[in-house]
Amino acid sequence: METTTDAFLGGRIDLCQPAKGYRAGADPVFLAASVPATSGQTVLDLGCGVGAAMFCLAARVPHVSLTGIEVQDDYATLAQKNAQNNGFTADIRTADIVNLPADVRNQTYDHVIANPPYFKSGHGAASENTGKNTAFRADVPLSKWVEVGMKRTAPKGQLSIIQRMERLPEILAPQVGSMGDIHVIPITARAGRRPHLVIVRSRKNSKGDFIMCSPVALHDGDVHQKDGDSYRDEIKSVLRDGAAFPICC
Repeated sequence: METTTDAFLGGRIDLCQPAKGYRAGADPVFLAASVPATSGQTVLDLGCGVGAAMFCLAARVPHVSLTGIEVQDDYATLAQKNAQNNGFTADIRTADIVNLPADVRNQTYDHVIANPPYFKSGHGAASENTGKNTAFRADVPLSKWVEVGMKRTAPKGQLSIIQRMERLPEILAPQVGSMGDIHVIPITARAGRRPHLVIVRSRKNSKGDFIMCSPVALHDGDVHQKDGDSYRDEIKSVLRDGAAFPICC
């Protein structure tokens, strides 16, 4: 597999990823930045790919214990390589989320994070690249990702998912009765536009309120006026400095 090495968080970490196929971008960085983990806690990344989300999280919060599950063996191999190259310790497993290794099934984690495929199987034109197709179009229903994440979340632990906004109902429905303190964080390209992404954070066995947070706009201005970086300063800090995601609830 031909690979490239790409800098994340302003060069704080370097990730080796396929030159062709699914390549991590800003979304897993945003997910990592939204997780309020603390040193010493355990983190399970469902569908970790090359490890972008969990390693960005580990760069911001030192001494977290990382476990990654990835169905594609070549991506899992790259995730393990990225852990070593960046000085992280991570337990990377090649497995389907619906058939987790026995020891993972027998554990719960302080934080479970996931960036599930954005499209249902058969949605739109499939890519000729198997890795990209698997990353973007899943045979496993989104509700199953949520259910597995809930089961692996420790009591009072937190589940965090990033997904397309139109799939929000599929994320929320399985959580009724089991999760509380649910924060829905819409993400929009620019202020006043319809949100295209959402981060959902929830806590297991919590009776906390459901909270719809204010949309987070990624870019300055009402329209794209010129080529180049137009990220808001707060978003630049997330992408370049590993800052926490600017959540207003």
